[in-house]
Amino acid sequence: MTVTPNPLEGFLASGGTVILDGGLATELEAAGFDLDHPLWSARLLREAPQAIASVHRAYLEAGADCITTASYQASIPAFRREGLTLAEAERLLEGSVTLAVEVRDAFWSEAGNRAGRRRPLVAASVGPYGAYLANGAEYSGDYDLDVHGLREFHADRFRRLAGAGADLLACETIPSAAEAGALCGLLAQARGTLAWLSFSCRDAERICDGTRFADVVDALAPLPQIVALGVNCTAPEHVVGLLQAAAAVTDKPLVAYPNSGERYEPRGKTWTGAAASEAWGALGVLWRDAGARLVGGCCRTGPAHIRSLRQTLAV
Repeated sequence: MTVTPNPLEGFLASGGTVILDGGLATELEAAGFDLDHPLWSARLLREAPQAIASVHRAYLEAGADCITTASYQASIPAFRREGLTLAEAERLLEGSVTLAVEVRDAFWSEAGNRAGRRRPLVAASVGPYGAYLANGAEYSGDYDLDVHGLREFHADRFRRLAGAGADLLACETIPSAAEAGALCGLLAQARGTLAWLSFSCRDAERICDGTRFADVVDALAPLPQIVALGVNCTAPEHVVGLLQAAAAVTDKPLVAYPNSGERYEPRGKTWTGAAASEAWGALGVLWRDAGARLVGGCCRTGPAHIRSLRQTLAV
């Protein structure tokens, strides 16, 4: 049986760290785009793809080893809900990968960008069902679908993103154990596809639906196509505890890319509270020491955060 090469291995050799990118939608909002829309950043795949490309490029220039596609809130049902045909929806979904790959390849074609670096990766984002609902359910896991329904919801998007040319999938901001099970069922069927899974967590012990994080990691880690497990879009103060819990039950690489520390309020669609006061690079050292081998940022983090990680963690 052919074994799919793990694209992370070269980066992780000799104790290396994979520097991920930061928030996409919040960077687009900072550039002046109104994303108060059910498609969120995926809206711009149709209306302003060059704006997405510019954010991808900014993260590569800041030192990211991996950029994530603008498909987090993109899905066939979401695009169809906005009046697109099936063919248009499929084209936009796959186009999110094509766009990121083209930006990566253009960046890498410039000789000055290769010094001391490996060729960056592209991860195709598979966001949770809660992102489609656009009601904040990715921070609660309060769903109206069971495992079978979640698997059906994700199936077509999963298949199309898996075949669109990314280096791996990023199944991210997963709030429920049921959804993780649905995604892993699809992953097991997608021979040759590799993925990381990262969860949104309510505290330093549990994912958003209340399941113990260590139990979820312990259950999923044996699947060989999972190349890393961890947390994202979670408050920074919870990350060390979560990573330590995961490290106690698996030897697989761990991933951590929390939000800025601010809290999202779904009703008002606003961010409240204060961002983490510590330098992102210094926090990255704490996460690395707790077991993270893939480190970046999520909502309300930007290229400056990733540059700080690059300067602090890159080997």
